[in-house]
Amino acid sequence: MRNGRFRGAYSPGTAPREVPGRHDGGMAGLEGIEQPRGHERVAAARWSPAAEDEQALRALELFGDPTETEIQLPSRPESAATARRLTQVVVLRRWQLSPKMTEDAVLLVSELVGNAVRHTGARVFGLRMRRRRGWIRVEVRDPSRGLPCLMPVQEMDVSGRGLFLVDKLSDRWGVDLLPRGKTTWFEMRVADR
Repeated sequence: MRNGRFRGAYSPGTAPREVPGRHDGGMAGLEGIEQPRGHERVAAARWSPAAEDEQALRALELFGDPTETEIQLPSRPESAATARRLTQVVVLRRWQLSPKMTEDAVLLVSELVGNAVRHTGARVFGLRMRRRRGWIRVEVRDPSRGLPCLMPVQEMDVSGRGLFLVDKLSDRWGVDLLPRGKTTWFEMRVADR
């Protein structure tokens, strides 16, 4: 454990074998896991970035730029839409990444924000987005030290898929415990031009 974070739960080639149609659920309840992901992807509902451009720019003006500093959003269900709009304008317009990458990042932000709103009892949560060579990173901070759990998911489940999607669509994700709360984050590889 370094700096309140656990790293490398599985080394390459040592993850448990998957059972067809089921997630292995092997990471449930572990804090601070940085999980390398393969190139596997799951199908996500399609999202149209052009449909929200105007609202996304307005959200950036109202709440601030999550690439410059952590912004605070109220812990209400409608804040997920604001977080999606901010992610869209940053990933697609500012960082000029692909619509597919934007779609995936928007979905994952929505899942992390949904977890922060539903499960932490917080009044506000923080959103921060970073880009470095070859990677983007999105962080959602909340004041709860309760850890999210990656649960096994069945094909017909209608809830409890949030971290499953984060696990499948991101290249890495994890939780960093803080003195007061935690930061749940995901990272995605990008092809630098």
